[in-house]
Amino acid sequence: YEVKKFVQREACEKNFKEAINNQKIFYFATHGFFIEEVEDYGDGKVFGVEVSQAKDNPMLRGGLMLADAELAISNSNQLDGNNNGILTAEEITNIPHMNGTEIVVLSACETGLGETKSGEGVYGLQRAFQVAGAKSIIMSLWKVSDEATEQLMVNFATNFLQSGDRISAFQKAQLTLKQKYPEPYFWGAFVLQN
Repeated sequence: YEVKKFVQREACEKNFKEAINNQKIFYFATHGFFIEEVEDYGDGKVFGVEVSQAKDNPMLRGGLMLADAELAISNSNQLDGNNNGILTAEEITNIPHMNGTEIVVLSACETGLGETKSGEGVYGLQRAFQVAGAKSIIMSLWKVSDEATEQLMVNFATNFLQSGDRISAFQKAQLTLKQKYPEPYFWGAFVLQN
């Protein structure tokens, strides 16, 4: 695998969007979010998105925080809409060229959350990456332990590189983590959607 690594200031929306073409694996180690209700935010903006728009669109209430996210959180006037530090689920659905992506790993808290619509499923990051073309997604269902998550992800990557089988690699990683942390809080937070 050819690895492109973006850390700190380089971990921005612009670099992600430019790197998207024909990448087999995407791994995000950042902060994820899904805002259940936006009524408490008044009429302004929440994470750089107009509250009036976010109320009716759950894809604008979930996303990943990248470099410069603090500008969006503070509603700074220095924001560039295409590179504001918040990669929303809505933006991800509009990204072309993810059909060759085998797996997206969302190593962050609550990346599997969203709004459930009867008969349609969950609207959030997982739907966004599916719509964009990703075949599999690893995501979390609750706030996670940094230490346990790091161990899970290292084990998953090691297993996946050895076998090439994402399902068995993920199961083995969870079982290994379960030996050290028997409580489901640690090993059960992440799920693989295939």
